[in-house]
Formats: sequence, C-alpha cells, structure tokens
Amino acid sequence: MSTATLTRRAEFPGLLTPQGKPWHYLDSAATAQKPQAVIDAMSRALGEDYATVHRGVYARSAEMTLAYEAARRRVASFLGGEENEIVFTRGATEAINLVAQTWGAANLKAGDRVLLSTLEHHSNIVPWQLLRDRIGIEIDVCPLTEDGRIDLDAAEAMLTPAHKLVAMAHVSNVLGSMLDVRRAADIAHRVGALLLVDGCQAVPRLPVDVMALQCDFYVFSAHKLYGPTGIGALWARAELLDAMPPWQGGGSMIDRVTFEKTTYAPAPQRFEAGTPAIAEAIALHAAIDYVEAVGLEAIHAHEADLVRQLRGELSRINSVRLFGPEESAGIVSFALDHIHPHDVGTILDEENVAIRAGHHCAQPLMDHLGVPATARASFGLYSDESDIAALLKGIERCQRIFG
Repeated sequence: MSTATLTRRAEFPGLLTPQGKPWHYLDSAATAQKPQAVIDAMSRALGEDYATVHRGVYARSAEMTLAYEAARRRVASFLGGEENEIVFTRGATEAINLVAQTWGAANLKAGDRVLLSTLEHHSNIVPWQLLRDRIGIEIDVCPLTEDGRIDLDAAEAMLTPAHKLVAMAHVSNVLGSMLDVRRAADIAHRVGALLLVDGCQAVPRLPVDVMALQCDFYVFSAHKLYGPTGIGALWARAELLDAMPPWQGGGSMIDRVTFEKTTYAPAPQRFEAGTPAIAEAIALHAAIDYVEAVGLEAIHAHEADLVRQLRGELSRINSVRLFGPEESAGIVSFALDHIHPHDVGTILDEENVAIRAGHHCAQPLMDHLGVPATARASFGLYSDESDIAALLKGIERCQRIFG
C-alpha cells in the first residue's frame, strides 16, 4: 500500500467529526470527499476570480472564460477525447438523458431495440423507458454472470441488427464489477449499434481512454471524482454530437435568434443552454489534476487491496452474505442475516462509520439478488485499514444488539 496515498488523508477536511475525531467514511461510491485543493479552487472561483463567462468584454470575464474552457480541455485529455467532444452537464444523469432525448429521439424509431444490463443504475434505465413510452422502442436486459459481472457472452447472443444502442456501466455502483468495455464496443458495433458507457464509478479509480475503449458515448459525474456536485460531462464522438439536435433552448446555445427562426451554435455549446456551472467546472479541473497527481493506477491498487482485506474479514463471519466478484473496483456490498441494512447503517453511524444502506438506485439488481437492500462499503483514495477495523467493530456491535 502506497505511503503517499495514505498520507493524503490529512488533505480531506471532511474526514473528521465536529469533535475532531476520525470519521470513517465508506460511502465514496455515492459521493467522494473533497481535498483541500479542490475546495480552494472553488472558493477562488466563487470569490476573487469570479465573473461570468463567454459574454463579458471586461478582463476578468475573459480570464474566467479561459479558465472555464481550460476545464473542458482538461476533461477531454482526462478521457482521451477532444475538446469539441465534451459537453458539460449537471452530472451523468443529465448526460444520459441528453443522449436519450437528442440522439435517441432523432435516430430511434418504434421497434428499434436498446440493450441494458441487470446491474444498471436507475439513471441508465429510466431515460430509456421514457423514450420507449414516447416513441415505442424496445428494451432488452442482459443478464449477469454468477459472480455479478455483465455477461457479455449473453449480450453477444442477444444482439441483433434491430439493436441500435447498448448502454452499460463501466463499474457497478453496487457490486464493483468491471465491464470489459472494449469487448462490449466490439460486439455492439458488429450489429451496427452504438455503445454508451456510464463511467461514474470508473473515472475515480481506473484510467479511461475513450479512443482505446472504442465506445461512442461516455458519461461521468464530478462529485464521485473528488470534485463538486452539480457538474459532470458527456463525451461523444464529434460526428455524433455534430448531428444531434439541441435539447434545451436559451442563452449561449444559439447562433442567431429572430421570432421567425433560430439557428444554433455548433457542438458542444449547442447543448449548454444558460449560464454554466463556472466555479464547478474550475473545481472539476482541480479534482482531475489532484487525482492524476496521485495516479489512477495507484488509487485502484490501493482500493483493490482494501477490498481484498474487507472481503476476507467479512467472509469469516457466518452471518454475512457477500455480493459481487472477489476482484472489484473499490466497492463491497453485503448483508447481515436478520438485520436490515438500514439498521446496520444506523448503528455504524453511532461508531463514526458511514456506509450506504438501501437499494443504491439499482432496484432491478436488488430483485436479482433477492434482497430489498444491501449494506455497501465503498473506498476512496483516502481510505485505509482503520476504516476496515472500525467497520468490523461496528458489525460486531450490530450482532450483539440483534443477538
């Protein structure tokens, strides 16, 4: 385990209780704590550097515009794409809805099919259902392997020329299982379908190169990448973005407006109506700089080691049921016999341990697992063995309380 990674814990002010005690934060899959560097970047952007972007003719506005567009370039380089292929959104949820309502509405028709998987987050299910109800597309669901991975053999057998899109999570937010994105792209493209990848759980811990992965759309949220809430990004191939119609109207996304006709700005500005999340984009830039300074390979190795340790400890407790593969990306979901995950989470909170308990916006996956909810411990680059020790101590207390 990297000493450099461990010493970074002190750079996250949110990892202390109001009394100054360690807070064992194991809910990074929901949202990551922010390093001081990101907090400082956002504070400066909201304070001494603040001005609007794109419209002002004064110097500070011009400087803020440069900083905002530099954030776009930083996101592009982080994903291995080009600047004109990055659309800022409020997060992955909005990015998927954008694709469904623009590319989907323009390119899909009744009878066309979309392939999802059993483990998808609601954000990668509901937008396609809304489109189905609107235009009559069909949705198919790829099953999982026994250990909780998307079964790409099954996907390959299911795909037909009627399938126009495959939309899958790079990393499951419940199981931590990782998708072979390149293979998913290959089998989708073989039948003429495009591939959309939900990268929310991947970008904080895995290097992503959209060109090497050969996907067509890639989405993520900044707040899981140690950045702020309220911003995320859609990457899409330039030729796809150029052909997609706008989905919201207003300022910034126009070329010329008259009451008779409006013409639109080129992509990506066409998809960014209104005043953007300026400070948030600048803070996202700082978050990417921070994560890449630590190193994504080092983060993944660190979290994988913690996952192995925790799964090993939990597997020795007879009353614990573990979900997902042995090798997962920073996430461990489990259940305690006869104790609801909400009760587990409440008792752990009394021990200064924060986990997520519930269906994790993945109710079809809960149905597949045969449980109403799970307890989920998820790691960040700041996590260490003390978090595991505190979690195990809290689980022991749960067992004593519930007999």
